[in-house]
Amino acid sequence: MELHEPELREVPVTAVLAALADDVRLQIVRTLAPGGEQACGSFEFGVSKATRSHHLKVLREAGLTRTRVAGTTRYVRLRREELDRLYPGLLDAVLAERGGVA
Repeated sequence: MELHEPELREVPVTAVLAALADDVRLQIVRTLAPGGEQACGSFEFGVSKATRSHHLKVLREAGLTRTRVAGTTRYVRLRREELDRLYPGLLDAVLAERGGVA
């Protein structure tokens, strides 16, 4: 199964910022910021599975994450290098502003 993952340069910065404006999505980004990938089902933010899936989809479609499908499990990772290259300092500023770790 292939998931829609846009080229980051094709995503308006306003879409990236809108995706980061939600507290749950920001928590997901904070969790992924140290690096590596994480199984989508392992995120526990007090929301339903459907809501969690929605937030992960918004992040993916805004170009913030990549998702790898392995059997029935989806693994997500932050597109940190690409984001830092296209929008230098954006993630650091957003994560620092909200008390996250950059």
